[in-house]
Amino acid sequence: MSSLSNPPIPGNVPAPGMAEGPFRPKHRRTHTGFGVREIKAVEASIPQPLRETWLKLSACEFNGKEQFQKEVVRHVETTLARSIYNCDDNAAYSGTALAIRDNLVIKWNKTQQQQTLQDQKRVYYLSLEFLMGRTLDNAMLNTGLKDTAREGVGELGFRIEDIIDQEHDAALGNGGLGRLAACFLDSLATLNYPAWGYGLRYRYGIFKQEIINGFQAEVPDYWLDFNPWEFPRHDVAIDVMFYGTVNPGPRDDHGNIKKVWEGGEIVQAIAYDVPIPGYGTDCTNNLRLWSSKPSGGEFDFGRFNSGDYEGSIRDQQRAETISAVLYPNDNIDAGKELRLKQQYFWVAASLHDIVRRFKKSHRPWKEFPEQVAIQLNDTHPTLAIVELQRIFIDIENMPWDEAWSIVTRTFGYTNHTVLPEALEKWSVPLVQNLLPRHLQIIYDINLFFLQSVERKFPKDRDLLRRVSVVEEGTPQVLRMAYLAIIGSHKVNGVAELHSDLIKATIFKDFVDIFGQDKFTNVTNGITPRRWLHQANPKLSDLIASKVGGYDFLRDLTKLNVLEKYIDDKTFKKEWMEIKLAAKVKLAKYIKDTTQMSVNPHSLFDIQVKRIHESQYKRQQMNIFGVIYRYLRLKEMTPEERKKQVPRTSIFGGKAAPGYWMAKTIIRLITAVGEVVNQDKEINGLLKVIFIEDYNVSKAEIIVPASDISEHISTAGTEASGTSNMKFVLNGGLIIGTCDGANIEITREIGEENIFLLGNLAEQVEDLRHQHRFGKDVTMDPKLREVCDAIEAGRFGPEQTYSGLIASLTIGFDYYLVSDDFSSYVATQDLVDEAYKDQDGWATKSITSVARMGFFSADRAINEYADEIWNVEPSNIKPS
Repeated sequence: MSSLSNPPIPGNVPAPGMAEGPFRPKHRRTHTGFGVREIKAVEASIPQPLRETWLKLSACEFNGKEQFQKEVVRHVETTLARSIYNCDDNAAYSGTALAIRDNLVIKWNKTQQQQTLQDQKRVYYLSLEFLMGRTLDNAMLNTGLKDTAREGVGELGFRIEDIIDQEHDAALGNGGLGRLAACFLDSLATLNYPAWGYGLRYRYGIFKQEIINGFQAEVPDYWLDFNPWEFPRHDVAIDVMFYGTVNPGPRDDHGNIKKVWEGGEIVQAIAYDVPIPGYGTDCTNNLRLWSSKPSGGEFDFGRFNSGDYEGSIRDQQRAETISAVLYPNDNIDAGKELRLKQQYFWVAASLHDIVRRFKKSHRPWKEFPEQVAIQLNDTHPTLAIVELQRIFIDIENMPWDEAWSIVTRTFGYTNHTVLPEALEKWSVPLVQNLLPRHLQIIYDINLFFLQSVERKFPKDRDLLRRVSVVEEGTPQVLRMAYLAIIGSHKVNGVAELHSDLIKATIFKDFVDIFGQDKFTNVTNGITPRRWLHQANPKLSDLIASKVGGYDFLRDLTKLNVLEKYIDDKTFKKEWMEIKLAAKVKLAKYIKDTTQMSVNPHSLFDIQVKRIHESQYKRQQMNIFGVIYRYLRLKEMTPEERKKQVPRTSIFGGKAAPGYWMAKTIIRLITAVGEVVNQDKEINGLLKVIFIEDYNVSKAEIIVPASDISEHISTAGTEASGTSNMKFVLNGGLIIGTCDGANIEITREIGEENIFLLGNLAEQVEDLRHQHRFGKDVTMDPKLREVCDAIEAGRFGPEQTYSGLIASLTIGFDYYLVSDDFSSYVATQDLVDEAYKDQDGWATKSITSVARMGFFSADRAINEYADEIWNVEPSNIKPS
């Protein structure tokens, strides 16, 4: 194609004196790139010689060890300006990460281009947390480059393990919600689904946890000092407004007076993109994170020159605070406002991005739900429903009913709690001040919904009160979970028990209104790529040797082949040696970080998870059980002690800065450790360890080392849990209640391979009623003994723990620690007895892993795709 057949577009003629030749029209980048039409038009406008030259010079993936080494050295010498003489582990990490990233970017660009050309329906996953962990190791494994990199850096004088350890965890999440989102992104890419994640780019994460004098202290997590995995898109800047007023505007095409939201504070959302590689595929999806900055620039020269030096950067500080920290302390009004600001800033930027991308397709609005599926990961992104409605009616001039029909066919909502008190609510005055137009729209949504309910149930006026988005009180509050249900076409729980409970309790009225079909279950899952292959490579290799390769990483049900080897003594020996090696590795980490020696041959009893203020995860019951074990050991004779199974109790997890009770539990754990670990009389039969600043990379050391892990939430309070799945997949057994996914794990692996305890969900409310109103309700004697020891000051000043003890007495023991404590202690005795039979323990461990095929995130994503999103995989052609 010659330049004559494609004359230059107006305004783009060659400058005078410029050498003549093939001419390329200038391209100005748009926020969402080109649609299919534009891509084809631009491609046709580029002369053939230019296209051929570009293709000849296009970036190529490195191939083999030498090319990899060349890329590493090039980046060290040019990107970092280092040399052979001053290339340390950190520089080697940077060079390796940049070399792997370059390969990834080529796949990433091609994936986005191919998905755009295929013009399929896309999934947009909105999550306030994405607990990604480290990226380098995962990227190498998913793209099949780990062995090449290991050999390559080895010849350059470095160990790949040391290089991997240089990377900071991405501080984009805290608990299971964020880790689930990260697993789902991995599975979406692995299964070739066209999908984007949307979140916030937290500058300091939630916080870095330090234990000082036994207490949790929070310090900033400076994880962004060097992050080669993100790509700033400074040209993708979206204005997001807060405050302001709503005024009447001109009439729209339908004769209705438009509402104009104006006069507010504007903050810019800047996009940062992160490539998400799939395993064994070239599909590389995108995670877009938003960072906040002032719309008027970062520096006010006028204020500075007038002597107001602090004021010159005040707007910058105010704007950047929005994306500074995950979950700011909401015990104060300013913290509540900042949290709401975060949520709206994130969803507003994401929705405008999604809408603009759809508009590039030139499709009619009625096809929006056929091209866009938006999944709300809990209630944090619920304002996206309101924002999309605002975009349609205020900006795109769409009639209300038409807009609402599109909105409700676009969203799906995943609920993550059965606790009524955990359902998110915002005060009406706060929303009125911060988002006045959105409050009007919420009122309208609620009005139209209640009118439809009244037509269907004309004689049940109390129903209107129960299901209203607006909860009456002083002040009124908005029930965000109710808004999410009303604005979504599907609502799912994350475990069978959880899904049944929400339909029978907190959302029962909505089931009556909308019917059973709106509510479904998708049991959570985990990615075996990170949580087996990456975290426990020796076990992954052993499994691969028995099941015929690594296909089980894409089809976890293939693990069932392992059951054939349950009576193979050699296999069992190898299995238990791998477990011991993992325990030795964790013991070394504990020694290096706490200076405390632990016996890797002892039973490693682990509970690592978020420490919640409401105490429903019951770390307090675990540490009470440890105290009871300690008291029993102290009473024994030396001969009796010799018969006991040595145990190392390991805890980890963060308490939110404003969670006083959760911090008290951490202090009790560390205090018990200070006493027990120094007690020479029990001679190491019991050790108590708290691992500070628990995160994904630490979990990758902890999870493979578990003998038993604790999942002991009060029955009916844990939605699902995914750490239970990770521990079992790595050959650890579970002690747990009949709650969340424990029930389905029991069904899959068999009751003989799990240690269950405590009351059932259907008994909980009766027990709570008895605590509050019954007579002669006494504390379990064993627990009373523990409380007496605490109150006697054996673990520090009694007043430190007075609130914790009070929660069991005057607090009516809401989470039933006393009711379950004897069962817990007895079940721990069963664990000890089972552990003495190491051959039987190995049988339980192998059998459990072999039956874990159901708990793959790939299975969960396929269920979402079929039942909720109605989306098909892309056809991603290899590079």
